Amino acid sequence: MLQSELSSKANELRKLIIDMLYKIGPERKGHPGPALSIAEILTCLYFKIMNIDPQDPRWPERDRFILSKGHACPALYAALAMKGYFKKEQLYTFRHIDSMLQGHPDMRKTPGIDMTAGSLGNGLAAGVGMALAAKMDKKQYKVYVVIGDGETQEGLVWEAAMYAGNLKLDNLIVIIDKNRFQSCGDISCIVNIDPLDEKFRSFNWEVVRCNGHDITDILKALNVPLRNKPLAIIAETIKGKGISFMEEDNSWHQKAITKEQYEIAMKELQEKDSN
Repeated sequence: MLQSELSSKANELRKLIIDMLYKIGPERKGHPGPALSIAEILTCLYFKIMNIDPQDPRWPERDRFILSKGHACPALYAALAMKGYFKKEQLYTFRHIDSMLQGHPDMRKTPGIDMTAGSLGNGLAAGVGMALAAKMDKKQYKVYVVIGDGETQEGLVWEAAMYAGNLKLDNLIVIIDKNRFQSCGDISCIVNIDPLDEKFRSFNWEVVRCNGHDITDILKALNVPLRNKPLAIIAETIKGKGISFMEEDNSWHQKAITKEQYEIAMKELQEKDSN
């Protein structure tokens, strides 16, 4: 798929995020800000990079994907629907009781989910286990994990990072969504996580940085050749990316969308399609 097509896919993904979060109703608040910041990342993974089969979600040879920042699942659900894991109509049952699409990914309910997410910090450890299993079973699949930058304050992340580097898991790729915010504020004012690159390198990881909204830059980072080291991609992103009144406004971490806001957001995204 051409990079221009991938950019269009990312915009379509954003439209689905906004559409589903508005249409589920104001009583079911989703997380638009964290979902919008990973639109290009998920687009590159699901429509260019990962070896997966929507017709066989449990295919043993598939690449694995973990959304450790599970509250951003509207973006993941939109990507899965676009890829054909389930019908797009299912998106509008998000956060309904008994829906297959819950407020955090659930591998028991949703096809295409490889790890149930909830408490932050667990995704990388699960990814290490999957990557190690691939090595032990002599399988060629890769494991991709997206974690939030605020999530890297969790000690479990660094235990897993140390173990992965020690095991030389060069089939493990971690993407840090570095949008500089966590639920309650600016990360640098709560627990500063920098320098992230030096921390990962000290645990024997290959580290690259990229613009998390630039398709070319993301693909270049994802294609870095690896040998005896896992890869950490520090993706510089903007929370709420793509919607002018949501960008860099942390009040949109979790918030319902009004009719007026919905119409403005969809108009902005539709204008991007025509540019």
